[in-house]
Amino acid sequence: MKMSEMNKQAIQNGETFLGIEFGSTRIKAVLIGPDHTPIASGGHDWENSYVANIWTYDTAEVWKGLQDSYQKMAVSVKEQYGLALSKIGGIGFSAMMHGYMVFGADDELLVPFRTWRNNITDQASNELTNLFNYQIPQRWSIAHLYQAILNKESHVSDITFQTTLAGYVHWKLTGQKVLGVGEASGMFPIDVETKTFNQTMVDQFNTLVEAENLPWKLGDIFPQVKVAGEDAGVLSEEGATLLDPTGTLEAGIPLCPPEGDAGTGMVATNSVAKRTGNVSAGTSVFAMVVLEKPLEKLHTEIDLVTTPSGHLVAMAHSNNCTSDLNAWLNLFSEYSGIMGFEVSKNELYSKMFNLALEGDHDGGGLLAYGYLSGEHMTHFEEGRPLFVRSSNSNFNLANFMRTHLYSALGAMKIGMDILMKEEKVELDEMLGHGGLFKTKGVGQKIMAASLNTPVSLMETAGEGGAWGIALLASYMKNKAINQSLEDYLNEKVFDSQQVETIAPHPKDVQGFEMFIKRYKEGLPIERAAVNYLN
Repeated sequence: MKMSEMNKQAIQNGETFLGIEFGSTRIKAVLIGPDHTPIASGGHDWENSYVANIWTYDTAEVWKGLQDSYQKMAVSVKEQYGLALSKIGGIGFSAMMHGYMVFGADDELLVPFRTWRNNITDQASNELTNLFNYQIPQRWSIAHLYQAILNKESHVSDITFQTTLAGYVHWKLTGQKVLGVGEASGMFPIDVETKTFNQTMVDQFNTLVEAENLPWKLGDIFPQVKVAGEDAGVLSEEGATLLDPTGTLEAGIPLCPPEGDAGTGMVATNSVAKRTGNVSAGTSVFAMVVLEKPLEKLHTEIDLVTTPSGHLVAMAHSNNCTSDLNAWLNLFSEYSGIMGFEVSKNELYSKMFNLALEGDHDGGGLLAYGYLSGEHMTHFEEGRPLFVRSSNSNFNLANFMRTHLYSALGAMKIGMDILMKEEKVELDEMLGHGGLFKTKGVGQKIMAASLNTPVSLMETAGEGGAWGIALLASYMKNKAINQSLEDYLNEKVFDSQQVETIAPHPKDVQGFEMFIKRYKEGLPIERAAVNYLN
């Protein structure tokens, strides 16, 4: 039977699986067929807003984007196969991790969604890190909650439920207040033995805030934690209408535990086993390594999260990656328009990214910081994009582009150097995905230089987290008895996957080391820019 016929039959029988991920700039829906490859997709672009010094998304935009991306995917199904999508074998939702969403007794959002991008919880982050002897990043949900308590925000006593964006969407579509363990690990530390929130630390937190006389304990307001493969409810009648206002989609579809983009990135790159790693490079950049053992000591630059199965993962996360780089390329696009010739976005990125490879290995002595927002890795609550050169720098376009590509990975590299040079973490290979890798070969070479490790891309890497959460929905439904997620991915999904690997070039590695030395030494300049440009 031809694959198109197999896909059509799967659509008719409700044997497809749908993944929808809320990224920082795009909401994407991916429907996969029996062989786990995408058969239809739809997307919706959106942007966060900076309102009253808070990076946020309006909840109305959440539902608008969800419905739009779903409808575009459903239209694609109709156009390709002549079928209306009414039955699906399983659905999964994922989203950018962390942040702060709290709800009251009427299930209404008490304050606007505070995203991962906000660096406004420094006091809470430091106090909780000291209390738990466990790194609590500023963007984690518990840091936002405790900072709201420290700030004496009036809404705190009204909280009845706290979750993340993925958990919020899942809750509204199923009625179930649950989170996948990988996503939950961005709310609060996980006990990797019990695969749920660390009870000792929960008790420590409750004791810490006793004097506030709050009407709740942490366990009262947190969601239930589930691991990959477990059922997490079904699509309700109201949820089906919310997802598909046309009324075509049937209720009762099973949903897998909602996950964060870190976990779905691991799945999409088949890096959920120990000694594997993956790096997602887009608006933000985070590199993750599945650990064989706990780290020797606490590092405030390194986050500890888990895979969707609950294995411990070390993460080096940078808030800023491609935003400033994209802004410069938009400027070049504007210039080409003024000069009377139009250049497509794909051609512009391809030419400019490839030009970077012609630059000096250290970027010609140039320096840049793409800090559109704060950067916890280097301890900035706010950021100011900055480009600096000296009179003897080799200032040309190739070095300009190379420097901005290096800078996009600069903060992340500081964290990865801690893991690989100080903690001696073993890593066999790093798998990449995200917008930085769209121009063939360039992002891989720059990333390999930064990590001094081979970087691989799979042919499905462009599908990203939406595909990853669709795979988790498939795993929930199709796994064999006691089959681990690692085995399922190896045996059912990636067994014939094409992989392209680029090893680090010694001169590129040396050049990046020279750049990162300059990057660290120049941080006071970025600090001065933040203080001056208020």
